[in-house]
Amino acid sequence: MAIPSIPPRFSLLAQKTQFTCFRCRRTAHRRASTVASGIDFSDDVVPDSSLLTPEPGLDIVQTWDPVQRSRDRRKQLPPSRYKFRPPRYYRGPLHPHQPPPASSPNSRQFIPGPFSLPRLQQTYTSTLAPDLLSLLYTHHPPGTLPGLVGQRLRSWDDSSPYHKNRGLRAPKGRPTLPLLRRPITFRNIPRLEKIVVHHVIRDATKRDSSYLHVAGMVLQAITNVRAIVSRAKHHISNFGLVKDKTPMAVSAELRGEDMYYFLSKVVDVVMPRIKEYKGVSGGSGDGSGNLAFGLQASAVGMFPEMEVNYDA
Repeated sequence: MAIPSIPPRFSLLAQKTQFTCFRCRRTAHRRASTVASGIDFSDDVVPDSSLLTPEPGLDIVQTWDPVQRSRDRRKQLPPSRYKFRPPRYYRGPLHPHQPPPASSPNSRQFIPGPFSLPRLQQTYTSTLAPDLLSLLYTHHPPGTLPGLVGQRLRSWDDSSPYHKNRGLRAPKGRPTLPLLRRPITFRNIPRLEKIVVHHVIRDATKRDSSYLHVAGMVLQAITNVRAIVSRAKHHISNFGLVKDKTPMAVSAELRGEDMYYFLSKVVDVVMPRIKEYKGVSGGSGDGSGNLAFGLQASAVGMFPEMEVNYDA
């Protein structure tokens, strides 16, 4: 049987296929960092490999002394480099001794935990955050920018000659401009940042400081945060107030776990037990993410930390 002749196009295709396989095999040998004697490398490829370097001998391993080598330095390193604790004071970004980040166990600011997440925080992560993102997200196609914000202040109508060269007016109904709403994405979903518990003491202007001590201990018991004394901001002689001297109130700033635990106690324990409670007014906020509401003095005794003292 006669073998038919191969067309020239098919033979060219076969040569290309063989050359491609040869390139794959050559690449495989290079990745393995080995040199094959049957392969001719180009002049641009270095056949040597660092994996072919022989291991150090036994005499070198036994005589290696890193401590003695550090002592033989011409210029010794600062001793604080070998201390376990970081430097006590931060001396700027250009200092050779930089403190480790707060998340490192070696840092002086390291706080272990959290070992468990509050239930309210878990509810926010699993339920509220996806819902808020679905409600507030505005999609902008790639390469496009959101619309520009126009003039927010009102101009004068020039009906009077006194309007000339005057500044723009504030918006109607409020003396200041509200904050601009940023585009909501998965990076900036609205969330709780902090809670400030503030308690004004009317009898604090008296010379007796026991009112401040009792209010501070109560505030610390229900918030788990040390209370800070706030002083008068204005001088009023009729009420006996001296600016920056007369104590007026105590406050505590909550963040993290303490914030979620306090809010869950207020919502789940205290508010349902208040008789004829109408809830928090929707107009108590400022429209910029801040919400303020108050509780009566009798509601403070409904916290679990206060009920223990009342039962005793």
